[in-house]
Amino acid sequence: MIFLLGLAILLVAPTGSSYASGDSIAPEVFLNRVFSGAVPDSDTVWLTGELRDQVEDILGHKPGFMRLRYWGDATRSAWVVDEIGKLEPITIGVVVKANQIEEVQVLEFRESRGWEIKHDFFTRQFTGVAIEASHKLNQRIDGISGATLSVKAMKNVSRMVLLLVQNSTT
Repeated sequence: MIFLLGLAILLVAPTGSSYASGDSIAPEVFLNRVFSGAVPDSDTVWLTGELRDQVEDILGHKPGFMRLRYWGDATRSAWVVDEIGKLEPITIGVVVKANQIEEVQVLEFRESRGWEIKHDFFTRQFTGVAIEASHKLNQRIDGISGATLSVKAMKNVSRMVLLLVQNSTT
């Protein structure tokens, strides 16, 4: 009897990967929250020429897209970006105000490891971060042991979005 109870608990207990793949946030829900239900029309940034080269340098690989949609009003913009962690894409929402990150949120995490980047203790580090002329973040972001590639993906997406914001407002 005790064996069967233990087996039943093991079968229904959540694992790291089921936690990681669960509780995703739809981009529409993220955008509605960011813009208090009044989501502005989307706009597009095209990656061409020097901008494409800069994005490739930031990501460390050729981007899998030629253009990226974003939503913005007079004061801030919101971006939804997919970036590979180790093997699977991580969907990240980034909100930028006055060329600084206001918020970063993991909308969907598909990897089996590194899901800790979803927590506030990690994402809060990005608040107020901007990029320097060298396209590096102007503040240090502490990593998470066992989540190195997920942390790198989050930092690279943040750098890329900040670069694209600068290029979409000029």
